Amino acid sequence: MRTWGLAFILLGSCLATVLAQEQQTSPPPSAPASPSPTSQEKASPEKTPSSSAPPATTGEAAAAHPALDLTPDARGKLSEQQMQALIRVVAQNYRDNSRKLHDYTYIERDVQHKLGSSGQIKATETQTYEVMRLYDEQVMRLIEKNDQPLTPKDTAKEEEKLQKLAEKRKNESDEERRKREEEREKQREKAREFVSEVADAYNFRMVGSEMLNGRDAWVIDGEPRPDFHPGVKEAEMLTKIRGRVWIDKSEQQLVKFDISAVSTLSFGWVLARIHAGTNFVYEQTRVNDEVWLPLRYSGKIDMRVALFKSDNELDEGSYRDYKKFRTSSKILGIVQDPQQK
Repeated sequence: MRTWGLAFILLGSCLATVLAQEQQTSPPPSAPASPSPTSQEKASPEKTPSSSAPPATTGEAAAAHPALDLTPDARGKLSEQQMQALIRVVAQNYRDNSRKLHDYTYIERDVQHKLGSSGQIKATETQTYEVMRLYDEQVMRLIEKNDQPLTPKDTAKEEEKLQKLAEKRKNESDEERRKREEEREKQREKAREFVSEVADAYNFRMVGSEMLNGRDAWVIDGEPRPDFHPGVKEAEMLTKIRGRVWIDKSEQQLVKFDISAVSTLSFGWVLARIHAGTNFVYEQTRVNDEVWLPLRYSGKIDMRVALFKSDNELDEGSYRDYKKFRTSSKILGIVQDPQQK
């Protein structure tokens, strides 16, 4: 999805987890948006089943957290303490689940609508990516622009970028790999620190239950707590975001979140600012009865970068054609490596 979308998913961690940090996607091969990758890849034909599959049993999630008591009261509600505990478990389950994303290849389609001052659509651009795993990274390859196949010239450029990345990783020294993995672990630790603040940053209110894609989910609202004092700098943004989350009851996994900025958010050395009213909705679906994967997203953003460039956009995206990545697969047309998973 678009660069701002990734940033706002990070902000969405205020109610669930740090998606962008955990997915560890590499930069898109062409446009400065969306995580996408390479495809000439042999993958097993395990397609995404219907998202209306019946709920799984508590299973793995419940076994991992046997002490979590989610028994509702007589009104079918959870207490504030239960909701805080649930959010902590969901955050951990989400991080565990995100690692499984790399076992799948898929297609991502992003639509960006540029808006005028009065909210009218001035221009629309569509980009479609093939997302896959190259060595130990998730990468993306642009395959369509505005729903039309790339020209031979643009296709060659995409292949060249992926070839360079493949060669770089193939010829990487042990020391370079060690440094890269250390940096990745630092990012993971930052994500863990950020997530640890989430449950304490909000006053939670149980809205009720809702069937979403055929599964029973808790619906919980989160309002920033005025007395919250973040332990890490990045968590300051939590005081400026409110939202609603849908949590699968049987697996205690994030199904959907809908978050909005309630005041201006500033971050980054480029002084990017996301203005109040910016909204982002993200939804996942159960795949192959083993993993939760992205289904769709949508959002409206009002953003200014370095006081010069202003973006007013309405974006949406979807994910499809999930296939499980076999450990015996080779990346054809990019690099032949029998050790490549």
